[in-house]
Amino acid sequence: MNPNQKKAYIYAISAVLLWSTVAVSFKIALRYVDFLQLLLFASFTAIIVYIIIAFIDGTFGELFKTNKYELLYSAFVGFLNPFLYYVVLFKAYSLLPAQIAQPLNYLWPAVLVLLSAPLLGEKLKFLNILSLFVGFTGVYIISTRGNFFGFKIEQPLGVALAAGSSVIWAFSWIFNQKDKRSEQKKLFWNFIFGFFYTLIAVLLFSELKLPEIKGIFAVMYVGLFETGITFFFWLKALQLTERNDKISNLIFFSPFLALIFIHFVLGEKIFYTTYIGLILIIAGIFISKIELKSKK
Repeated sequence: MNPNQKKAYIYAISAVLLWSTVAVSFKIALRYVDFLQLLLFASFTAIIVYIIIAFIDGTFGELFKTNKYELLYSAFVGFLNPFLYYVVLFKAYSLLPAQIAQPLNYLWPAVLVLLSAPLLGEKLKFLNILSLFVGFTGVYIISTRGNFFGFKIEQPLGVALAAGSSVIWAFSWIFNQKDKRSEQKKLFWNFIFGFFYTLIAVLLFSELKLPEIKGIFAVMYVGLFETGITFFFWLKALQLTERNDKISNLIFFSPFLALIFIHFVLGEKIFYTTYIGLILIIAGIFISKIELKSKK
């Protein structure tokens, strides 16, 4: 095996394993802080991580070589993600069991297909529509928790927020793709603006205070491994791999591994509907990938 490809697998598997733990870390952190405080401390941690990485790889000076247009663009995208995306996602986690919130967030690739029609001028084809149908069927099954024909959704606000976070992510992904700066530079400035938006929200709607020591470790873990170093691992994997599809499919192990952590660490009894719905959501994503390959 090519040495670079071997390194790519190591980085990718490390990222997948770390992302598999973040649903648990969200729930633990939310025991000590509210969802706005969690985002504030996690964003600050992520910014520190990006600065340290830039020092290590010698790109620190590049982070600040920017212009007014780039800053305005980061101000816009930073509002979408990390600010709005994580506000919605963390609020969903505060309302739902982790096993419900986590798979609903994986709906974003299917939503991306839907948004690509008006925003990127792409036509919806049969496989696009099928992928959306399969994915949203999975969402329905998860949210009903087995009451398929009663049409009763448990915690409808939480479900709407968790699924809605995937829409925000898809929007931010599209706008992020239009930005030609390096991923590291984009993430740094997006999080700078996201941090200040969150600080304003905390001052208006929450309370600015440090959590107890266990809470500090929990929010730092979220900042390190959800919004910080894990992105760097994934980007390094993409840079080193011979072909993106060799590692991109590894990400789909993450939600299933997450259920193991959710069960054994949080003690949640996993509903059978969670497995069925998650399989359907992942199936919808693979259908959309088939359509993408056919276009290429």
